[in-house]
Amino acid sequence: MIRTEELGFSVGTFRLEEATLEVAEGEYFVLLGPPGSGKSMFLECLCGLNRAEKGRIFVDDVDVTNWSPRRRHIGYVPQDYALFPHLSVQRNIAFGLREQQLPSAQMNDRMLEAAELLGIDHLLDRRIPGLSGGERQRVALARALAIEPRVLLLDEPVSALDESTREKVCAELRSLQRRLKITILHVSHNLEEAFSVADRGGVMRGGRFQQIGPLQDLLRRPANEFVARFMRCENIFDGKATGQGPNGSSQLEVNGVAFLATGQRSGRIKFTVRPENIRLATTEPATGREALSVVPVEVVRAIDRGAYVRVELQGAVRLQAHIPPHDYHKLGSPRTGRLFATISPEAVHILENRA
Repeated sequence: MIRTEELGFSVGTFRLEEATLEVAEGEYFVLLGPPGSGKSMFLECLCGLNRAEKGRIFVDDVDVTNWSPRRRHIGYVPQDYALFPHLSVQRNIAFGLREQQLPSAQMNDRMLEAAELLGIDHLLDRRIPGLSGGERQRVALARALAIEPRVLLLDEPVSALDESTREKVCAELRSLQRRLKITILHVSHNLEEAFSVADRGGVMRGGRFQQIGPLQDLLRRPANEFVARFMRCENIFDGKATGQGPNGSSQLEVNGVAFLATGQRSGRIKFTVRPENIRLATTEPATGREALSVVPVEVVRAIDRGAYVRVELQGAVRLQAHIPPHDYHKLGSPRTGRLFATISPEAVHILENRA
């Protein structure tokens, strides 16, 4: 388990501020955010490469804030892997063990165990320049795991790999974490990567955590507009509650378009609609008892993304919808003409935090 309390650190004008986080023992946690948001700086504070200027760091409830990196027993894989090109794979893996000043026999056993775990024991005599990106990544992981860390920190561990290799390595990372029951913090800015390895995460911006929680909450219940946009939701609206809708819903008005939201609302309201929660029809649905928002729209552009068709729509409001290919083809794959976008009240998420 690793925990931070109001951690602070600054470089130039950028500051990591009040970074409070708790990651449970055996949890796989992903740190999300755009480049320059403070993710790597946070990891470097955890492992001791940066000395925190404020706050505290606990590993298994022990305050390690002022400990040297070696004493923390935290494994760290930087984004560039930081391997030594003049050393063999064997000596790269053993580097951290030499820092621990272990007996030669124990050091060799640990090195071999880590190499076998990552499937690179046949590469031990090779030099780093002759390895592929995936092989280098495994050497860096083996070096970090050889010291038997309590916590493993991974800074963009698969960013240098091609897409197919990245998917395979992410699956292996998740499997490895479950096998070893180790606590992992994994930095990424890629949502597909995050969802493939972790159950919980935190989104950072400007050195601050914007939201921490299950990935499904970050996706479907963002705390603010920044988190919503980072999680790829472009349907964000400023509206006004105008009265009660059917079935206990509230009516929100945006540019003359009525949206229905669950619960009773009043005043100005900012809300989001996930693109995958929008349905399209060629005729106006007869809602009857069913409470639905119905928005007349026209297709501006449609892009086949394989798993879904990204459809940009224009009406009194702009919408972006992700439609399953089968459903889109059933509409006749329209490029022009009027359609009707329908949205259920449950798909309308109110942003309580307007930051």
